[in-house]
Amino acid sequence: MDGVPCLRVSRNDAQQFRRCLRSQGALDLSLCLLKEADGSVLLPILPACLSQLDLQSLSGAPASDEDCQIVWSQSPLHSKKGRKNASGNKLQRVLQELLEHRGEAWVEELRRELPRSFQRHGDLVLLGENCFTSPLWKNMGDELWTAVAGGLGAKRLAKVSRISRDGFRSPVVTMLLGENSWVKHVDNGIRYEFDVTKCMFSAGNITEKLRVAGFDCTGETVVDLYAGIGYFTLPYLVHAKASRVLACEWNPHAVEALQRNLEVNGVSDRCTVHQGDNRQLRLSDVADRVNLGLIPSSEDGWPVACRLLKRATGGVLHIHHNVTSPGPGGLRGASGKEADRRAWQMWAEDAAKRVASLLGDVTDGVWRTAVRHVAHVKSYAPHVHHVVLDLECRPSSSSHSRIDKPP
Repeated sequence: MDGVPCLRVSRNDAQQFRRCLRSQGALDLSLCLLKEADGSVLLPILPACLSQLDLQSLSGAPASDEDCQIVWSQSPLHSKKGRKNASGNKLQRVLQELLEHRGEAWVEELRRELPRSFQRHGDLVLLGENCFTSPLWKNMGDELWTAVAGGLGAKRLAKVSRISRDGFRSPVVTMLLGENSWVKHVDNGIRYEFDVTKCMFSAGNITEKLRVAGFDCTGETVVDLYAGIGYFTLPYLVHAKASRVLACEWNPHAVEALQRNLEVNGVSDRCTVHQGDNRQLRLSDVADRVNLGLIPSSEDGWPVACRLLKRATGGVLHIHHNVTSPGPGGLRGASGKEADRRAWQMWAEDAAKRVASLLGDVTDGVWRTAVRHVAHVKSYAPHVHHVVLDLECRPSSSSHSRIDKPP
């Protein structure tokens, strides 16, 4: 395979993740880290270690302020000794030769439109929307995509443009080379299969998936209200060992992928899939914990989650939300990160009060809620952060003052 597998992390956390990878023997010490224009850093991984990489141990590394994901880099990551003799990557050389054959000149503008990084799913490479946009590239047709695939060591190519507004958050992906758009992706020992033109893979949620994988859900019934292709459903079943997961999803394409993923991971016997609007779900008093993994807000699912919690013992809600903070100086002169964290805590405390009220309305009883943890997943924009609230919910008559296992 061409391209260098890398872990993309925020610049602030790069050295700590680098030490973590090095301790696993997975860091490619012959190559240098690469700083991206968006402020992230690519840490080169030894290809032979990629499939055995212990991502679970990365949960001990810091929660990144940016997306943490595996990508492949086409930008040179030469060692210090090889920097002076570097002459560009294979893709650039292939395309230069193609243009020369067509009588076209290679100019800097074309080089800037080459992909610096991309997602690889088996033999399919998914390119970003900002590459190959000039008219010259567009006029080359299939000849270009065949050359790009050869330069990247791929058999199939696709390009993502944006997320559609069809209500399902479907990706707008165009197949450039090849007809079959189903791909396979392995993440923390879990195999995901999906149609890249109909479902998106949330690589940026890796830190939260690792956190979920570290839960002990033995004997528990978990409800995943926004299951998708199984981003959290599968870690709950495969690693957290939940006794039962009820997975709710209304996108039929995602449901098809989810059912396939349950089968290939050998956990379909412990999962029931409910297709359709989870607000119409006719279940109650069944869950020890509920996962509400929808952003920018999962508030529409809060009443459903409250109805699903076990009346006698309660449980834990894992509430995802995009929280906006006022930035530096916005909260009594707090620094940027301190202001962000205060905003997360204020939102969490408000959510706890609102959920307690909802639980009272649903059950006609009195409930206690407690903020146990606020986990940072990733940043969407300056001072807009995807966070997850672990909210413990107990009926006042319950003998359980708090859950016995970490949330």
